Amino acid sequence: MKPWIALAVIALQLLVAASVRAEGPAPQGTPAPPAESPKRPVPDYDGRGRPPAPPGEAALWIPRVILSPLYLTSEYVLRTPLSVVVPAAENADLPRKVYDFFTFGPEHKAGFTPVGLVEFNFNPSVGIYAFWDDAGFKGDDLRAHVEAWPDDWLYGSLMERILLADQRTLQLRISGLTRPDKVFYGLGPRSLQADQSRYLLQRIDGSAAYEWRFWRSSRIETAVGVRDVATRDGHFESDPTLTQEVASGAFAVPFGFGREYTAEYNQLLASVDSRAVASGPAPGALLEVAAEQGSDLRNAPASGWLRYRAIAGGYVDLTGRGRILGLSATTFFVDPLGSEPVPFTELVYLGGDHPMPGYYDGRLRDRSAAVATASYMWPIGPWLDGELKLEVGNVFGAHLEGFDVRLLRFSGAFGVTLAATNNNPFQDAPVELIVGLGSEIFEHGAQLNSARVMLGVPQTF
Repeated sequence: MKPWIALAVIALQLLVAASVRAEGPAPQGTPAPPAESPKRPVPDYDGRGRPPAPPGEAALWIPRVILSPLYLTSEYVLRTPLSVVVPAAENADLPRKVYDFFTFGPEHKAGFTPVGLVEFNFNPSVGIYAFWDDAGFKGDDLRAHVEAWPDDWLYGSLMERILLADQRTLQLRISGLTRPDKVFYGLGPRSLQADQSRYLLQRIDGSAAYEWRFWRSSRIETAVGVRDVATRDGHFESDPTLTQEVASGAFAVPFGFGREYTAEYNQLLASVDSRAVASGPAPGALLEVAAEQGSDLRNAPASGWLRYRAIAGGYVDLTGRGRILGLSATTFFVDPLGSEPVPFTELVYLGGDHPMPGYYDGRLRDRSAAVATASYMWPIGPWLDGELKLEVGNVFGAHLEGFDVRLLRFSGAFGVTLAATNNNPFQDAPVELIVGLGSEIFEHGAQLNSARVMLGVPQTF
């Protein structure tokens, strides 16, 4: 039936109904139409009662009520504008035009994109990321990343990833970093936010890694490498230098400060991960262990260390639509292998790209750490994933020496990531937005005294 015919039929029905109402009530001799009998409820034929609501639906109301500000931000600040912008961009063929501008070749196997990083209370940076797939031969992929800022801030990395066989890769990487605004607050669980100081870090790192991926997201990775590290007093606005805070009595000089070292290291990682390989959050279970043995070649055999960690976690899809609730526990340890202590730049640390991202990178440092994490991940819109992390933990002495519940801290962080897809050549340069908060130790009231805001491409890939 054509649309105009359907509209004509509906209009005719409305006219007939109106004319009937205009004629007034039916004549006296005409029997009234029988009244409709009330509808009865559907009988419980099998005697099992109504099916219970899915547990995920009921559980989802808890984070929705508690985290309603984040939900409103995700729904109306991000998702709603995207529902308007994305169709308009697609109608204008903007994604293809932008993609063609930043990529080259008939198969778009090479390209570049501008990148940058802005983090509150640190120097910003701007730079470029470039890729070239099948550069020398099929399966040979090159990646380059350079960022800088005029104030002694420079980072660069060059990586070659070679596909040896199905699920097996060899990765060669060299990177260098110099920045004067790294933060140090002292060692141990009781370090104070008020003792913030700045130091300059220079690091050059070269490594070769072999990775074997097998069942689902499980993998085994081995690596060998050499890195050279040097530190000295840094600067950022009016913050005191590390040496000035030592002179004020805030903390002692950490071992390794002002002393350059060259370390040879060997790494091993084994992960059993039942989560399916996917572009977004996925349910499953994770058990991962990793270790690194390092030796200071300038001071061997007196200086060496062994770092190791373990993580166990479970992740459940609450609705079957990519809304993942996760619970995990992580421990970190480092032990000296010689007569000298471990340099402070090789100690366990929390914050930044490590657990408890509500703190600055390296805010908490010591010989060990323990962190419990509750996370919630969900798709926000096209290409965007959201994640909320609520964590409790802290650093402690050797092998969690001095562990006390009263010394734990709280970290909460909300993050948005440009979702990486399997056919996205820029997936090695994810754009992230992180807003986080960190607290004092529970013994001091757990008041929130740390805030972190970061937007850009992190220097971790």
